[in-house]
Amino acid sequence: MQRSKWWGWGDDGKSYHIPDPERFWDYVRARLGPTVFHPPVASLERCEVRRSRLPLSLVAALSNIVGNSAVLTSKTERAGYSLGKSYRDLVRIRAGRVPNPTDAIVQPRTSEDVRAVLDIAARERVSVIPFGGGTSVVGGVEPESDGLVLTVDMGGLSAVVKIDPVSATAVVEAGITGPDLERQLNEAGFTLGHFPQSFEFSTLGGWLATRSSGQNATLYGRIEDRVEALRLAYPGGNLATPDVPAAAAGPDLVQFVCGSEGSLGIITEAKMRLARLPKVRDYRGYAFESFGEGVGAARELMQYGLHPAMIRLSDEPETESTLAMRPPPTGISGVVESAGRWYMARRGIRLEAAAIMIVGFEGEKVSVDHQWNEAKRVLKGYTAFSLGSGVGRAWQASRFEAPYLRDLLLDHGILVDTLETSTTWDNYVALHAAVRDALHGALGERSVIMAHLSHSYSDGGSIYYTFLAPQERGREVEQWERAKVAATNAIVQHGGALSHHHGIGSEHLPWMESYIGSEGMHVLASLKASLDPAGVMNPGKLLPRSQGASRG
Repeated sequence: MQRSKWWGWGDDGKSYHIPDPERFWDYVRARLGPTVFHPPVASLERCEVRRSRLPLSLVAALSNIVGNSAVLTSKTERAGYSLGKSYRDLVRIRAGRVPNPTDAIVQPRTSEDVRAVLDIAARERVSVIPFGGGTSVVGGVEPESDGLVLTVDMGGLSAVVKIDPVSATAVVEAGITGPDLERQLNEAGFTLGHFPQSFEFSTLGGWLATRSSGQNATLYGRIEDRVEALRLAYPGGNLATPDVPAAAAGPDLVQFVCGSEGSLGIITEAKMRLARLPKVRDYRGYAFESFGEGVGAARELMQYGLHPAMIRLSDEPETESTLAMRPPPTGISGVVESAGRWYMARRGIRLEAAAIMIVGFEGEKVSVDHQWNEAKRVLKGYTAFSLGSGVGRAWQASRFEAPYLRDLLLDHGILVDTLETSTTWDNYVALHAAVRDALHGALGERSVIMAHLSHSYSDGGSIYYTFLAPQERGREVEQWERAKVAATNAIVQHGGALSHHHGIGSEHLPWMESYIGSEGMHVLASLKASLDPAGVMNPGKLLPRSQGASRG
């Protein structure tokens, strides 16, 4: 099943709404120069996709497991499943190029179907790529260039099997999407609390396989914190981890599977820890004189012992960009912002040159009120100018919309991509500057490099970059690679995480050994060899094929 538009993000017919287009495009042209309209090719049918190489005997064997209608081999179906949603992916498919198409898509309905498909694939030495929502931005679902490939679409395993209100847990099949899962949990009075920006289209299995981190992870935890037990189908077997809240029985097998990116097997089911639906959600905006000062405030909020649902801090370029895209505030929000601007101006600060923070607390009203009182004590120690709750409400209303803006910018010949990392507080400001400078060096003066703090911990936080530049026509991928290499080198050399929540896929793979060391790579390769001796599970992701098992 096609989960979102083939040439971009999200639902067909939906696009990013810019309230004041003239103001926004003036901002873009002032920094990037004139733009050129460059729409995608008209349809998937016009894409260059080679014929399926899957033998008819193998198609028949797979059909015996899942049914004839659940083995897809048409050109358009295979094109739609062969690339994710990274900038590199979209540049190629928008130009009609699908260089490494899968040979077939298999749509199992049960975990037994998954296991049977994997057994056939291992026996026939056919690579297998798990597919949830297809939202990978690091090359996680693209086949390698050689060998036969099956893509396993997990959309048929999408049930909430059981909700346990006493233990506050739920057993859930891995193919369920974020909205379907959250709706059913909410009806029972619970939430998973996991809201990545891909929430509307990504799946539970994909979150677990990539160690996803949602926008409210500061309160609810990352996805690996929310999973109690899981089931993994792999060639020749099934792994079911013990169903207990905690144990001291050797290394945690759940954590071995989380982040494995389909290289060990396919997650079919998980038991998740839930939280009660919050009665109150209170998000407010603050402006700081500088990004560095806002980082200091975020660190102190976390080390003070508070439990915010979110701290999001935009650096100065991102603040300016965000303000250029929004309508002028009205009503109470407008009054509060005007007062804030006046007060800031007395201190010689413009809002567009400030760093805006959004802080949110969720839960029972008494707890939320108490935490806000304590948070305000912390913020009084900084030049934190209150912008009121309108900023927080506006962010909540549009929290999943940003990827649609990328499509609009691509239409106008603009390179736009994101990357993320994390580091400790003592290294945070230095790493932020090093990656920013590396991107500027790779893209030149006609570029915009902006970032925000999206996830906070007691010992550090994430840095999430967005960068824009005019596309180098005919060399769009090479231009992107130049920026990607420069930024990732800076991350690794300056003590950042190779990935905080996007995963490794194929795009980060060249840096894995320098990040975790040759010993770390040996451990991962040994684990893969034990579960996937034929080396068929998503080869070339997380581990180079040469360090996985032999294909024979």
